[in-house]
Amino acid sequence: MEIKHKIYSIVFLLVVIFSGTIQTEVHAQDPEFTQFYANPLYLNPAFAGSKRCPRISMNHRNQWPNLSGSFVTSSVSYDQHVDGINGGIGFMVLTDNAANTLKTTTASFMYAYKIKVTRKFNINLAAQATYFQKSLDWNKLTFGDMIDPRRGFVYQTNDIQAGQSISNVDFSAGLLGYSDIFYFGFAAHHLTEPNEGFINQGDASKLPMKLTGHAGAMIPLDNGPRTSKTFISPNILFRQQATFTQLNIGMYVKSGVMTFGAWYRNKDAFIATLGIETDNIRIGYSYDVTLSRLGIASGGAHEVSLGLVFPCKPKKRQFRTISCPSF
Repeated sequence: MEIKHKIYSIVFLLVVIFSGTIQTEVHAQDPEFTQFYANPLYLNPAFAGSKRCPRISMNHRNQWPNLSGSFVTSSVSYDQHVDGINGGIGFMVLTDNAANTLKTTTASFMYAYKIKVTRKFNINLAAQATYFQKSLDWNKLTFGDMIDPRRGFVYQTNDIQAGQSISNVDFSAGLLGYSDIFYFGFAAHHLTEPNEGFINQGDASKLPMKLTGHAGAMIPLDNGPRTSKTFISPNILFRQQATFTQLNIGMYVKSGVMTFGAWYRNKDAFIATLGIETDNIRIGYSYDVTLSRLGIASGGAHEVSLGLVFPCKPKKRQFRTISCPSF
């Protein structure tokens, strides 16, 4: 009994230390979607208007559903090209629910200016403004002074709860270059690194800038790029946010209305994607197989997407549409 009591005491001490004065910060990255091109405005604001015709994109992701605190993220976006302003506009709303405790809602507007460099190569330059709000349910948090060495979490905490919500504005920018076959882009999110802390209002609570670089190609296998029905598409995507880095390497195969995709991410996950696309609608499903220590017990991640493109007849056709994967 004495040995058992000592073990509980050691555990209690460690919990107090790491929830108290020594550990004062935690770090995480932005919510993620792994059907990167099915949520183009979230990947890079320079995709706004890249389809020319009005487009709606809807995405839903449930990460680690087998754990008690999963991460559920959903987004809806709308974009189209507008001849009168020589570019595309886009709107996006995103909600993120982390373990049903920390909830984030964002609303974004973006504008992408189109530049015709040559007959076959265009560049989009984009700016994005975002309003975000975070809310925290303090009743679902646990603290070191709530723990009894033998009985576990039985006490009420003496920690004073801070604010339950915080809101701020955020700014981002993006660049996209594309031709008939290849494309590349760069996006910088959270340029001003706004404060998002509930307690600390200093630099420790800044939202770190996120940098994204992506590139790929749509290689036709039967005819030219405009008439082919079968493509292979190698892709690479790199992200960095504070000390977090991520490298994704993937490949899509598109044949008719069907698309098959596979991505490998940083020794962390293997991603399989299946999509169906017609001229006006696309439906996609992907599953992340967890390769890290969490293993299959986490349940991986399920992601679904739905896209709608409305027919239109642009008055001007001086800008080409981008040829890139839809998932």
